[in-house]
Amino acid sequence: MPELAEAAARTGDVALVEAAMEWLSERTRVTPTEWVLGIEARARALLCDGDAAESCHRESIERLGRTRVRAHLARAHLLYGEWLRRKRRRGEAREQLRAAYEMLDAMGIGAFAERARRELRATGETARKRTIEHTVELTAQEAQVAGLARDGLSNPEIGARLFISTRTVQYHLGKVFTKLGISSRSQLYRALAGDADTIPPRYPVGAAPPAARPETSCITAGSDGLSPEVGPRSLGIVPA
Repeated sequence: MPELAEAAARTGDVALVEAAMEWLSERTRVTPTEWVLGIEARARALLCDGDAAESCHRESIERLGRTRVRAHLARAHLLYGEWLRRKRRRGEAREQLRAAYEMLDAMGIGAFAERARRELRATGETARKRTIEHTVELTAQEAQVAGLARDGLSNPEIGARLFISTRTVQYHLGKVFTKLGISSRSQLYRALAGDADTIPPRYPVGAAPPAARPETSCITAGSDGLSPEVGPRSLGIVPA
């Protein structure tokens, strides 16, 4: 529904925007969470102008900023930046559009990132291409946790692999999500693409890395070349 309201506003269909706004307001009354209230404020801004519109844009960013729904927060920055540019407030518009572009690009939301880039260019600033050096600064522990989460391991599995508690895993993931501007594990693959120098190598989703080679020399391969051969000689017992 928020997408419908935005599309209607861009085509000048005020009646459709109002209908979408009424639908959102009904949901807000039932579930007045920060996320829902932030979405409603973003849609309400499309029906307002002047100080009222700016107030709605700011409210949307403030409320969504207190949630982990980063994609909607990025779009709130984008809409506010577009509104500021139309008001010829280029300096303020750049700040909002830059934030939108970097978040959307990091999350791999290409269409909206390109829209933000075009708007940013219209203010006289060229958006930098995302690189690891200026958008991703993960600690070694965060990089390990992020890589394993990307590969499909659960928090307990990651904790067992790294010898840390599940609570610590969750803490590191929260930091990773914030730094990468994402809101779910499913976005880790795209956000970490190309980070070969800092992220552990990938394995098939849900699969563990190859098991370490046994250090003991008492167990040797069986005749099929796969299963271990266990017998007197393999255990170091030599017949008299």
